Amino acid sequence: QVQLVESGGGSVQTGGSLRLSCSAAGSSYSTYCMGWFRQAPGKEREGVATISTGTAFIRYADSAKSRFVISRDKYTNRVYLQMNSLKPEDSGMYYCAASSKHSGTGCNPSSKGDFDFWGQGTQVTVSS
Repeated sequence: QVQLVESGGGSVQTGGSLRLSCSAAGSSYSTYCMGWFRQAPGKEREGVATISTGTAFIRYADSAKSRFVISRDKYTNRVYLQMNSLKPEDSGMYYCAASSKHSGTGCNPSSKGDFDFWGQGTQVTVSS
């Protein structure tokens, strides 16, 4: 079991930056592939980025490439999402998630069904 708590959301203007943090509690945290997802009102939850247990495999949704950076710290049990050059379409609730169903090449942001545990989310609002 992994308990996930997100923080760092807020309101910024277009072009601004935010750093989301996800605190993970549970003895098996290091064995989970981790991911960030987001959901805008009226839309399905979509993957943003994932990072494997050993950080060797990192994947981004096309919308996040070149603007967002996912990282994880095995000493503090935290996963981060640095978001730069934010756009209004990046607005939504951002969720941290953990997956035990991962292969030797990590997990994929397009496979949200593979994620077992989810946080409550943190709100990101980008105004134009």
